[in-house]
Amino acid sequence: MTGQVGRVRVIDGKYEVLRELAVQGPVTLSEVRAAEGVTRQVAWFTVNTPADRQAFHAYRTALRALSPAGLTDVVARPGAFYAVWQPVAGQPLEAALAQKVKSQELVENVQRLTAALAEQGYALEDAQVVVDATEPRVAYLTPLPEARTPEDIAVRNARTLAPLKGGRVKKRREPGAWLTFVPGLLLLGGAVYLGAQAAQIYLNPPVRPVVTVTGQTAKQAAKALTDAGFRVEYSEGQAAGRPIGSIIRQDPEGGTTLPVGRLVTLTVNNPPAIEVPRLEEMTPAQARDALKGSAMSVGKVVKVDGTLTGTAEGRIVAQLPEAGSNAQQGQAVQLMVSSGVSGRKTWLPILTGFTYDQALQYARAAGLVVTSVARQPSDKKEGTVLEQTPAPFVLVEVGSPVKLTVAAARYSAPSRPAGALPVPPPPEPDPEPEPAETAPTDTSAGTAETGAATPGTQGTTGAEIPPTPSVPAPTDARGVSLNYTFPTDLPEGTYTLAVRDDNGERALELNADAASLAGQAVSTTVTVQGEAVFIIRRDGQDFALVTP
Repeated sequence: MTGQVGRVRVIDGKYEVLRELAVQGPVTLSEVRAAEGVTRQVAWFTVNTPADRQAFHAYRTALRALSPAGLTDVVARPGAFYAVWQPVAGQPLEAALAQKVKSQELVENVQRLTAALAEQGYALEDAQVVVDATEPRVAYLTPLPEARTPEDIAVRNARTLAPLKGGRVKKRREPGAWLTFVPGLLLLGGAVYLGAQAAQIYLNPPVRPVVTVTGQTAKQAAKALTDAGFRVEYSEGQAAGRPIGSIIRQDPEGGTTLPVGRLVTLTVNNPPAIEVPRLEEMTPAQARDALKGSAMSVGKVVKVDGTLTGTAEGRIVAQLPEAGSNAQQGQAVQLMVSSGVSGRKTWLPILTGFTYDQALQYARAAGLVVTSVARQPSDKKEGTVLEQTPAPFVLVEVGSPVKLTVAAARYSAPSRPAGALPVPPPPEPDPEPEPAETAPTDTSAGTAETGAATPGTQGTTGAEIPPTPSVPAPTDARGVSLNYTFPTDLPEGTYTLAVRDDNGERALELNADAASLAGQAVSTTVTVQGEAVFIIRRDGQDFALVTP
């Protein structure tokens, strides 16, 4: 129902409670101080059950039907159900009915009010009624837990209206009857005189200067001009920095001399409505920056106890107007800022594995403030909470800071720059066929026939051609294996695999997307020379380096 400013209770952030007047069931009637120091009465409904809610709405329906003179506002929103009443001048109804001579107009008006109350389930005694001249006016209507029966209303009204049976009722006079006795000549003379005066005024109207009303409210400006004898017409416009509903232009301008009865056009400042941003959990400085973008400003700032809502000191608990409601440019927003939580401890659950946004919601619900966020490379999905301070389930003061460590995309630079790609070896020549065995022949004859010695025999015939010597394999060649399991939250992209050794880098047979690799294990064995490293790339960028 109320907030606290020091030891002063405040209703709905607007009404300072001076004293409680009465408590009847779920309704508390309090005398309050409203804006500009005026005194009002607030009937606050404590709504805890559907029956309480139904009783309030029945009461509000009756108020709308009766339009009481003392009613200034009715509020119905979650957590706030109340009606605001103002004092009404007049004579109490009991005193007016007790007079010996009562006018017929008063009697008829009281009877009409009685019937209107009965239609809404109220008796005349359920309302505080005052009489202004002959007009009874409702200054306050007492809320009832349930409507009265027609029989009960009739009995109570008969008791209240009993004084009408005593005393005398003064009949209404019929005005104008004496005019039938006025001589027709007198009437004719008066009509001629008035007509002559009207013609004179019409043909020669008086001239007056137009009053300057720029900056005044529309109501004040219209009254000043009509009192001076001018007609007024409104048009709408907008001007920054001017109060809503004030006059920003007038045509003709102030000081212009016009005949009485001429038209003056007033332009009223009426900028388009805008949506009020959400300011809760912000500091006043942050709220001021947020309102600048909406052409609004911070109004009155009220300190309230943040224990009930668990709001840290210096953070906004509530705002008026509410977030999402319509407002005008330049309108001020009233803020209720937490003065801290008194002697209350809280704790955080295990946040590891949650996203940063989820962890932020848990911290706010616990009345804590996230003040530090560190990023750490991890195979976890980016933004996942890895560590937290305070630790889970450790009791801390409400408003304490929270530090989070969240996952960032892992990236490892190559251990060394890749050299130039190796030049492929030349193709091996086809092996020569072995010569057929022949009997030894005369060397000289052979030489004489061929004119040259057989290549590779150094002048000796019949010897076998030695085979081409083979290139020995590198002595440091070795086989290495890769066994790697991709994380289940593998980032989207296309993944490839390569190996780098002393001979350079070469691609291996892997080219697949994240959906087919997430959570899967891959293994392969290759022959390398010297130091080797397997490189897993995502869309051409190094994702992971695995040393066998």
